[in-house]
Amino acid sequence: MIEVHHLNASRSRRITWLLEELGVDYKLVSYKRDATTNLAPPELKAIHPLGKSPLIRDNGEVIFESGAIIEYLVRKYGNGKFAPPMGTRDYDRYIQFLHYGEGSAMLPLMLRLYVGRLGDAGAPLMPRIESETDNHLGYLDDELAKRDFIVGNSLTGADVQLSFVAQVGVMFLGKDKFPNLTKYVDRIEARPAYKKAIEKAGA
Repeated sequence: MIEVHHLNASRSRRITWLLEELGVDYKLVSYKRDATTNLAPPELKAIHPLGKSPLIRDNGEVIFESGAIIEYLVRKYGNGKFAPPMGTRDYDRYIQFLHYGEGSAMLPLMLRLYVGRLGDAGAPLMPRIESETDNHLGYLDDELAKRDFIVGNSLTGADVQLSFVAQVGVMFLGKDKFPNLTKYVDRIEARPAYKKAIEKAGA
């Protein structure tokens, strides 16, 4: 059985959701952030030297990085679902958006979070961070004006990866600024598999 090493209030939520969508049994191994530092506990380093989540262990193999985990699970357990066929234009789009979620789109949101904690010291950086946040979230909002999901007409691993970006973006900027992104979040969070994952692992 797959082990999911899950940290509260983290991006590992995506992995439990995907496993529910795939209908694959898994064992949840939960960790809590340090109440003072908000960092992952050192116990995670016993699973992988970086001590980060999400991590999965499947048949003794440990896999880290959300995008790699999603690709692995879809390839091994997807039975032809959750990714377009290789060699198609949709597959090229799928791979781009799967890696875009963490490779580019998440960066301004993370900077907004950390630099915002600096108060006045971080103020000179905020206009550029806000501009880049609007640039990426605006791009996704435009793409979602044309479709319910980011590739084709059904959920793929790219949506699983982008879900965290969309949710954090709506949380930071409110529901009105990027309405298509807000509807996208609502569609995701209404899915039975998503609700089941939240029930098991927490919000």
